[in-house]
Amino acid sequence: MADGTTVVVKRMPVALRDDDALAEEHAFMDHLRAQGMPIPAVWSRTSGEFSYEFQRPGAGADAYRSAFSWSPYRSRAHAEAAGRMLARMHRAARGYDAPARPTRPLLAALCTDPVAAIEQHAAARPAVAEFLSERDWRADLGAAPRAVEASDLEPLWTHNDWHGTNLLWSGDEITSVFDFGLANRTAAVFDLAVAIERFAVDWIALRDSGSAQIHAEQLAAFLRGYREVRPLTSRERVILPEIFPLAHVRYELSEIDYFLSVLPESNRDNAEIAYRSYLMGHLHWAESSGGHAFLELLGHLASL
Repeated sequence: MADGTTVVVKRMPVALRDDDALAEEHAFMDHLRAQGMPIPAVWSRTSGEFSYEFQRPGAGADAYRSAFSWSPYRSRAHAEAAGRMLARMHRAARGYDAPARPTRPLLAALCTDPVAAIEQHAAARPAVAEFLSERDWRADLGAAPRAVEASDLEPLWTHNDWHGTNLLWSGDEITSVFDFGLANRTAAVFDLAVAIERFAVDWIALRDSGSAQIHAEQLAAFLRGYREVRPLTSRERVILPEIFPLAHVRYELSEIDYFLSVLPESNRDNAEIAYRSYLMGHLHWAESSGGHAFLELLGHLASL
């Protein structure tokens, strides 16, 4: 900047994030920072067709700069540290009572019923409605995981994109947390499921070869680290493997929306990949033998 200050600038189309949307994210970040979470200061402004988010550089190294968002952690130590920090964030989020965010492109939200989620998203976003009207999505769901009863979960504002790529590191310790673009009012166990979905299953291998490697040792380390800071309730231990198959649903619908309504030119090829490979593909995998084995493992580790 003119005064010599260094900042990170993120430019986004207003159709993706306007002032109101960024204010939702920044208010949550401010709350967490006030509770001692290592989150860099942020601010924003809108000019013409774009919103600009400014962020102070966080402390630590960008150890996952070149990693894909669905790649595993570099080590069990990193996985355990990530679990501890996520639990710390969930404790810090208590008391933040802003309402859930409206349906937007690229946004996570709690899903307990895939049919209801698709219907609600289509009703709120015309581009998604048109896209789905051209497909027999109910038939495509097939034997998708059934709805989960989650009305007894305590609402909590959560990160919803917890992964090594959104953390800065010093050795095996996390020194900064950033990228709250998917943050929303969900539940702690939902955020935990999303975080596990981001690293424990090799979704790219599943897409390319039909078989998904499971990073079981890292999963065990991640949950061990989480429990050290915030032990799971008895209800959370039971519902974690039930809600895991649905953790990606709302985000994938919002990603389809992004490809169709935010990018300068409608990107229907990527929307189709999001629909077939990720939205439907992940749901179908959960009902496969490999998916059942993973959910059994997850249930076992959650119960320890």
